[in-house]
Amino acid sequence: MSNSAYISFLPWIAVACLIVGSLWRTGLTVAFAAQLVYLANRGFQLGRLPLLGPHDTLMFFGMSLALMGVLSSYSPVLRGKRWFTVSTGISAGIITVAALLFKPINMPLPQILDTLWFELHVVVAFFGYALFAVGALVCAAFLSTGIRAYLDIFYKTALVGWTLFSASMISGGIWGYYAWGTYWLWTPKELWTSILWMFYALVLHVRLKGPRWDTVTAWLGIVGVFVMLFTYLGVSLLMKSSHSFS
Repeated sequence: MSNSAYISFLPWIAVACLIVGSLWRTGLTVAFAAQLVYLANRGFQLGRLPLLGPHDTLMFFGMSLALMGVLSSYSPVLRGKRWFTVSTGISAGIITVAALLFKPINMPLPQILDTLWFELHVVVAFFGYALFAVGALVCAAFLSTGIRAYLDIFYKTALVGWTLFSASMISGGIWGYYAWGTYWLWTPKELWTSILWMFYALVLHVRLKGPRWDTVTAWLGIVGVFVMLFTYLGVSLLMKSSHSFS
């Protein structure tokens, strides 16, 4: 069997580890490694970061979620909590399976995208998305158990995710300036990007209002992941913008 054939099996190995092996942190880690090797191999073959189209971006999203799940699992609050690794693994596994439904785009980067600002914009955005997803999982756990420590985890993931997403907006603005001569275009993607950014800014401020608002904060954390998914997938698939999937 050729090396490329082995590489093509890596996403399925990742799915198996995410769905079955995520009972243990090791399963998440192996899945992350398989996704990373797969994307690194694609990047080496293409001569660019594989960040075009739904196949690569969904794969990168799934890998980012597995990574953030592994890192978050070292928190004293989440250490040894199999529900967390399992829920993170299943979520990342579903995203990875969705990626495999789309054909990879193997063309070179268009000139308008051939800049480090574009790559930075996409990478940090997906790290932020993954942290928002982790936050939604611990919010659901808080609503189920009433353990307030889970909300502390949510606040940290939301804050770091919001910071990364802010960096994505800044780098995206710089990329937009080089591509179109302006830092901001009021296309559907930019509009929903600003909605997502303001939504999590609101959530972070609500969290500071104290324990009386804990339930509201948790529900907002869950709603936030749907706002994030529409910003990423809904706009790209349903609306015409500079970020639409081809």
